[in-house]
Amino acid sequence: MPILIWFDSAGPVIYKQKRLGAKGKAFWLYKFRTMVKDADEILFEKRPKLLKKFKRGDWKLKRDPRVTKLGRLLRNLTIDEFPQFLNVLKGEMSIVGPRAYRRQELKEQVKKYPKTKKLIPTILSVKPGITGPWQTSGRNVIPFNKRAKMDYQYAKNYSFLTDFVIMLKTPLAMISKW
Repeated sequence: MPILIWFDSAGPVIYKQKRLGAKGKAFWLYKFRTMVKDADEILFEKRPKLLKKFKRGDWKLKRDPRVTKLGRLLRNLTIDEFPQFLNVLKGEMSIVGPRAYRRQELKEQVKKYPKTKKLIPTILSVKPGITGPWQTSGRNVIPFNKRAKMDYQYAKNYSFLTDFVIMLKTPLAMISKW
């Protein structure tokens, strides 16, 4: 996989981004790079219209022009998430848990959806996961306020059985974009 990413577009094979883990502690989340080099700088510094659309879409873009051709395939199959097993081995993430949010994302989403503010401490009380409740229940089409409620419910009530059910649903969710 890494060699294909390297040939597909210039830049590092692994992409890393600061995310919030348990107790709000920041860590570097790893993924296979699916976007052009310097994609964050392009979005936040050079493309104000795209940034506005990104924020309006709850920090998601339906057809993100920064995603490479191979990147689209990796995302559709959720293969881009595999390097997060390194985060699990380092103790920063779990296999199952809430989404690992960016600090800025949470800050802006709470402004947009003020009722979610009270949910955030509970969400951040557990390790984020590679997969979780919202990833197996609709992925990117779920708005932040509903994602936050799902993550909150998970963090408040997680159990071995809940994790097992989410892990059973994950393969189907991975191929659901096809």
